[in-house]
Amino acid sequence: MMIRLVVFALLVLLLAYGFSWFADRPGDLSLIWEGQIYQTKLIVAVSAIIALIAAVMIAWWFVRLIWTSPHSVTRYFRARKRDRGYQALSTGLIAAGAGNALLARKMAARSRGLIRADQEPLINLLEAQAALIEGRHDEARAKFEAMANDPETRELGLRGLYLEARRLGANEAARQYAEKAADNAPYLPWAAQATLEYRSQARRWDDAIRLLEQQKAARVVEKAEANRLHAVLLTARAAEKLEGNPAGARDDALQALKLAADFIPAALIGAKALFREGGLRKAASILEKAWKSAPHPEIGQTYVRARSGDSTLDRLKRAERLEAMRPNNVESLLVVAQAALDAQEFAKARAKAEAAARIEPREAAFLLLADIEEAETGDQGRVRHWLAQALKAPRDPAWVADGFVSDKWLPVSPVTGRLDAFEWKAPFGQIEGPLEDGSAPASIETALKTLPPLRDVRPESPVNDHRIIELERAATIAEAVRPAPAKPKPVKPAASDKAPLPNEAKPFFGGLPDDPGVRDPRTEPEPKTRLRLF
Repeated sequence: MMIRLVVFALLVLLLAYGFSWFADRPGDLSLIWEGQIYQTKLIVAVSAIIALIAAVMIAWWFVRLIWTSPHSVTRYFRARKRDRGYQALSTGLIAAGAGNALLARKMAARSRGLIRADQEPLINLLEAQAALIEGRHDEARAKFEAMANDPETRELGLRGLYLEARRLGANEAARQYAEKAADNAPYLPWAAQATLEYRSQARRWDDAIRLLEQQKAARVVEKAEANRLHAVLLTARAAEKLEGNPAGARDDALQALKLAADFIPAALIGAKALFREGGLRKAASILEKAWKSAPHPEIGQTYVRARSGDSTLDRLKRAERLEAMRPNNVESLLVVAQAALDAQEFAKARAKAEAAARIEPREAAFLLLADIEEAETGDQGRVRHWLAQALKAPRDPAWVADGFVSDKWLPVSPVTGRLDAFEWKAPFGQIEGPLEDGSAPASIETALKTLPPLRDVRPESPVNDHRIIELERAATIAEAVRPAPAKPKPVKPAASDKAPLPNEAKPFFGGLPDDPGVRDPRTEPEPKTRLRLF
């Protein structure tokens, strides 16, 4: 609009300049026609010529207007009809988005009456959405198939068919629709993501990596996310090659570490492949780098047991080397405590395990203390005490994806099929506040304060039975609540001579699996079928 105003102003100025130029140069114009001489001023003649040209243009415009008036009238009514159709289509789409099936269906019929469906493919979309709202899925699928056959609406139709197949649980059909859409348009995020997950579930790692590279080239995913997914796919392929092709597993794992330097599964698989090839030093370097980045129990176990011929003292030294890299770390302390337990250095194992429990009181620390107690003293009472603390403590971190807990890392979630879903974290979070039975979460200070005294009993003695320990505990409680202040303190009888309390209930669990128990003739009646010789 502004350009037209400028052009019009320039024409007016040019015309004014021309008239002023002729006015400054007066003259006469003579014309002899059929013996007659016509003479006039030059400025008058120029003005007459310009007026004649303007009259001709106006006359031509008028004649053209009359000649094209039928077409103009038809075009006007057609445009008005099309505008009404688009208004109905817009209202119908809004109604479909709001869930008003009745209005959406009504507006779809009105739009089809005002606009041809081959000219506006959104009419098919509106009818499909109205059918979905009303629950007529067969009609909706027919509309989506018609859109999938149209090059202009192929992507929209394939997405509709994909969602319908997912709704019906037809995973194979959904996979085919997603792959077809990804082949035609790899820039579609939903098609590329679905195809990538389906190929990962089918363990077609090469095809998945190729598709991911196409997505990265089309900038469908961010560079950081693409590198992470690429590292996951390479690690999954390396895990399958580890047994039969260690060299290939090593190459894939090292390439994955270049893309994601802190990816623990890639470091583990790469180190294991190097161990199989004899590259102990390089594998140790990879594990040490991963340990410095994020201490992980699997890294510690793999590093400590790198050489199968090492003694327990050598493994302890390797564990202490890991602790020196990350001091005051729970995983470092637990690795050293386990190695010290294997080397039967119980004092060091107990100190490291208690230090780990002080930093982060969790299940693994208390279970390790129970193992140390079992190996060093064999006192079942103290062992059960540590097991009870482990039961109250928060759970150890594990590989968790969509509520599923796995003992090893997996590239795909078995619940939803999502790629790179597993995280190293506590399965159900940290326990906050009191437990269901009213007791507080375990801590090493309270656990040490309530630790029962050490019994001078050999671990392999059959007398060290939980039934005797329960009887002693019941006897102690009975003596404490008995109202006899003047009575001297009773002497605690031996465990083998003590009679059970009258109303004591027998424990619901039996003896140890390999312990026949000790029979007491005073508590068990004589069998009626017993043969008496005297």
